Order: sequence, then structure tokens, then C-alpha cells
Amino acid sequence: MSNMSNMNRVTGIGGIFIKSAQPELMRAWYQRHLGIPIEAWGGSAFRWRGEHNPEGQGSTVWSIFEASSRYFDPSTAPFMVNYRVADLHALLALLRAEGCQVDDKVDESEYGKFGWVMDPDGNRIELWQPPAGQ
Repeated sequence: MSNMSNMNRVTGIGGIFIKSAQPELMRAWYQRHLGIPIEAWGGSAFRWRGEHNPEGQGSTVWSIFEASSRYFDPSTAPFMVNYRVADLHALLALLRAEGCQVDDKVDESEYGKFGWVMDPDGNRIELWQPPAGQ
């Protein structure tokens, strides 16, 4: 973490999540009018290769959540952005040291490592360290 303040903290967009009172209507609209293929889980994963995963397969997830979802809490915004990061634990420690409002919870699974921080407007930001190769 010694040089973290000088390195890229965020390496890309991992996902865009939107709350809706009409999630099925929204999914159908985006599929019909913007051509976003909706998968069984209710969203889409745009696949790509890039500088941070030249040998792997990256993805940016797009998904509609039920308006009643608590996943964005404590934010009251109807959206949440997920940012890809290189080293989640080091970045969370740095954000805490810089006085940011960082969630104590960290999720680690086969999908990667997830942490959260609030921005000055009270929007919940999801930080994601993808599994190796993604």
C-alpha cells in the first residue's frame, strides 16, 4: 500500500445498477429500444478485454433492481455505480485514512471482493476487485 496514493485506484466501471418501481417494464424497454440483452438474472454483462486484463475476460454489469431493494442503503439514490479496483483492501484502508465513510463489511466470494464507500452526496459506491483473470 506504500505507493497506493500515486497509483490508479479505480481501473474501470464494473457495473451500473438502477432501482425501478417497474423493473420488468424497464428491462423490456432497454432490451427493445437499446438492444441490451436481458439475461435470466435480470440484467446484462457486457464482456470486454482491456489493459488491466489483457489475457482475461472483463465485464461491466448492467442491472435493474426492485425499487424496494435495500442493497444501495444507506444511500437514497435510485442508482449505484460499481467501480473495478486493483487492490480492494489497500484502497479501503487508504480511504479510511483519508476520512471517507467506508462500510465495515467486505464480501469475498468466487465473484471477487466487494467493499463500499459513500461519496459526499450520500451515494453508495461499490468497489470491486475482480477475480484473477477478469
